[in-house]
Amino acid sequence: MAWFDRLKQGLHKTRQSVQESLRRLMGGAPDAQTLEELEAALLGADVGVAVTQRLLHHVKTQGTRGGDSLALLKEALGEILIPAQSAPLEHLIAQGPQPFVILTVGVNGVGKTTTIAKLASRFKKQGLSPLLVAADTFRAAAIEQLEVWGKHIGVDVIKHRQGADPSAVAFDGVTAAKARKSGVVLIDTAGRLHTKHNLMDELKKMKRVIARELPEAPHEVLLILDGTIGQNALVQARQFHEAIGVTGLAITKLDGTAKGGILVAIASTLAIPVRLVGVGEQEDDLQDFQAQAFVDALLAVEEE
Repeated sequence: MAWFDRLKQGLHKTRQSVQESLRRLMGGAPDAQTLEELEAALLGADVGVAVTQRLLHHVKTQGTRGGDSLALLKEALGEILIPAQSAPLEHLIAQGPQPFVILTVGVNGVGKTTTIAKLASRFKKQGLSPLLVAADTFRAAAIEQLEVWGKHIGVDVIKHRQGADPSAVAFDGVTAAKARKSGVVLIDTAGRLHTKHNLMDELKKMKRVIARELPEAPHEVLLILDGTIGQNALVQARQFHEAIGVTGLAITKLDGTAKGGILVAIASTLAIPVRLVGVGEQEDDLQDFQAQAFVDALLAVEEE
């Protein structure tokens, strides 16, 4: 299945919540009832109050001058999302120093380990010689999970025992990558609540230790967000960013929610590039974020 079809299928639940409003927008200027229904639908999809008002204002003001209101909505949504689109990670890696260090962070259960394994597989296929680092030492299962992934995709894993200092594991991972001339290092970290200051301090320490071994690293701090939790994802993104300086976002599980509009709220609120979106469990279900494809998939009108 082509990526756009996967994305469209993955956003089905979110799209269904706004579908009736989209049909009414086709062909002309919207009436007050349609705008009211669209407002409720967008808020229900967790687009957020401020963004919803911005979209409605564009449709109302431009719609009075003629034109297709659905096209106007797509236009307004694109203006929000296009600035959040970035070059693929491979481009950043090619332009950056080697090894390129990606530190993945996020709360429990968002899919960090699976996401970096999928990225490692993708990078290997492109000849980038990735190395995985199991710095989630809190759970033995996390180390084992990464080892299983490593064997499955044929990528080495640097690990310590359970309970070891995560910063020491990250340091050894970067050292090993330099010795092996790896192109990219993907560091898995323990899930942590964004409100736990001691755990956020642990991430800060990890960043300092990595930088001592490789100046300017980590080159990417990739925050993994669960798309099913709606507005709480925005809270997480803001607080992780304030604590450690997030440089990119990966938003997963968009296929399991009607709240996919949260990506729009995040893009509008935070100046952090959205690198990746995930709409399923398969490797090909995690792809680079493409703003126009997302708009088209989200606002596609389905046959009744």
